[in-house]
Amino acid sequence: MPRLNPFAWGRTKLTKLWDASIDGHVVSLVWSRSLGLIAAASADGPITLIDANTGQPRLNLSGHGFGTSCIIWIDSPDAGEQLASAGQDGKVRLWDPTTGAQTREMPGGAAWVERIAWDPTSKLLASTAGKKLRLWNLAGEMVRDYPDHSSTIADIQWHPKEPILASAGYGKLCLWNPAQQTSVREYAWPGSMLAVAWSPDAKHIAAGGQDCTVHFWVVETGEDLQMSGYPTKVRELSWDATGRWLATGGGEACCVWDFAGAGPAGTTPVQLEGHNQYISCLAFQHQGTLLASGGEDGLVALWQPSKGPASHALAKHAAPITQLAWSAEDHRLAVGTAQGDVLLYAT
Repeated sequence: MPRLNPFAWGRTKLTKLWDASIDGHVVSLVWSRSLGLIAAASADGPITLIDANTGQPRLNLSGHGFGTSCIIWIDSPDAGEQLASAGQDGKVRLWDPTTGAQTREMPGGAAWVERIAWDPTSKLLASTAGKKLRLWNLAGEMVRDYPDHSSTIADIQWHPKEPILASAGYGKLCLWNPAQQTSVREYAWPGSMLAVAWSPDAKHIAAGGQDCTVHFWVVETGEDLQMSGYPTKVRELSWDATGRWLATGGGEACCVWDFAGAGPAGTTPVQLEGHNQYISCLAFQHQGTLLASGGEDGLVALWQPSKGPASHALAKHAAPITQLAWSAEDHRLAVGTAQGDVLLYAT
């Protein structure tokens, strides 16, 4: 790969607006839609709220003892915007972003809460800890404690339009309705799923696997297909806004599958080549067509898969990229690294 200047670009400019830092590996990075904040969580535990316009820290939250694993913003008409976090102390916590005070603390049910996900339709927060899946309201009350899964839950994601939650682990992907105690549907697969992603049109569910594959199901019919041949396990999945393109990691090249027409069966994916180490994160814009990729080589690249495999912009960093997050209007991209850098770019 040719040597890059610190900030090089092609047809789309990637201009650095500011850079900041936190203590420790950036394990989660999320934008607030209304507060003008970017929340950055350290794998060591603390959470920093950063002014998105200036890059200056506004508040430092204690986070979780032994380490924070995940943070998300919750925007509720009833309770305003709050930050939710999960960590290796077995807790789910809610925070007031104006004061930094913790407002709620909920037990995840095991020593390490790995994932949390918010559904604005049902106004429920889902949490996973080991084999435990629980639902909470914003008062901190447990609404549902599902029977233990048969294996550790690797990932969860809410349906993009309805209050249906997908959970993935070993052997099957399950769909849950908050009104019921048992799963409403199960999709079997004899493998270990690490990540799950609904398409925005809700027609497909994709799962990245420990066995170096990507599996997806047609939700309505249950028909499934496996894409294999990845160099390593696949944790990186991102759909474009239309549900046509699915970007997948699992190697140095990003494979983008076309779900138009009859779908990707028997087709060759668009191969986006530019990283010289494994891809670590992928993020399509919320509404636009640009895809951002981050790699263990410290490279951030922008692509437009529908237009071909050429990169549109590149920025090189000294440490592996761990997080990518687009702003709501899609014109700014936040980047987090393994050495605690938080940077903001404009496109």
